[in-house]
Amino acid sequence: MVKTVEIVSLSSGIIGEPFVAHELRIGEDRLKSMGLKVKYSSHTLKGIDYIKEHPEDRASDLVEAFADPEVDIILCAIGGDDTYRLLPFLFQDDRLKKVICEKIFLGFSDTTINHFMLHKLGLKTFYGQSFLADLCELDNDMLPYSKKYFEELLRTGTIREICPSNVWYEERTSFDESQIGVPRISHKNNGYKLLQGPFAFSGKILGGCIDSIYDIFNNDRYEDSISLCEKYGLFPSLDDWKGRILLLETSEEKPTPEMYEKMLHALKEYGLFDVISGVLVGKPIDETYSTEYCDLLVKIIDKPELPILYNINIGHATPRCIIPFGVNAHVDAEQQVISFE
Repeated sequence: MVKTVEIVSLSSGIIGEPFVAHELRIGEDRLKSMGLKVKYSSHTLKGIDYIKEHPEDRASDLVEAFADPEVDIILCAIGGDDTYRLLPFLFQDDRLKKVICEKIFLGFSDTTINHFMLHKLGLKTFYGQSFLADLCELDNDMLPYSKKYFEELLRTGTIREICPSNVWYEERTSFDESQIGVPRISHKNNGYKLLQGPFAFSGKILGGCIDSIYDIFNNDRYEDSISLCEKYGLFPSLDDWKGRILLLETSEEKPTPEMYEKMLHALKEYGLFDVISGVLVGKPIDETYSTEYCDLLVKIIDKPELPILYNINIGHATPRCIIPFGVNAHVDAEQQVISFE
């Protein structure tokens, strides 16, 4: 039976812009070559300005995708920075709760906020890739490591384990048509790095992009982000976090060490590091501030017994694996593997 994927723009509406039309064609052709039927939700292709101005329509698109019995996979087009604005349009009158059902939901970056929304309703989701960032890769195929995990998700409906990539890639500085077929510059990857704590630990993983998580606790970017997230109880309670593994990764904005320290302090003040069983940290894009981030994680968390595993191929740096949220995970830093039940 052919699976159907619906692409949704829950943050940025960039895939509706003419300047990415060549990427759109590449991604759509790749999905179809994998035997997938491709659908776009009603407002997905309306462009940056429309999507920015109409969070209610973004919310309607997510409801539409869950309500459509034909759709098996909800694939986020890309991230962005204001997905929190969907909260009232999804949670008033239990609008999202009424249609929620078991489907594959995949996205990263500001989609972190959507993962928290769906976690609140009890849905297990998948973090790590998006349509524009991965399926629309301008090289002649998806990056092999990324493709391996995407195809496993299609084939089995889950991910059994992840291991480090042998290489990492520099981010492109241009995405125009001249880059079609041009390979990325690659470097040797050094695997997972245990910063502190025991080699093995377990728990259900939850988290995402620390930049987006910080907006839940800070109004510097949007003056109503704290109040809306608090009103709808978006961020899980400390009881919910008990025994979980926190996933953190940084955005393409490459937060400075000073900003990274502020973001970690917000999580510490919430009490997160007192209740979780471990921390997984994604490789930063282009390895920017990597040494500084490692030092800050150890310094700010200040709990030598709490394991911190760094350099996971997840989030904004390429290539990207896929991590299941809501299932038991076992981390073995010595064997360089994270396995999922």
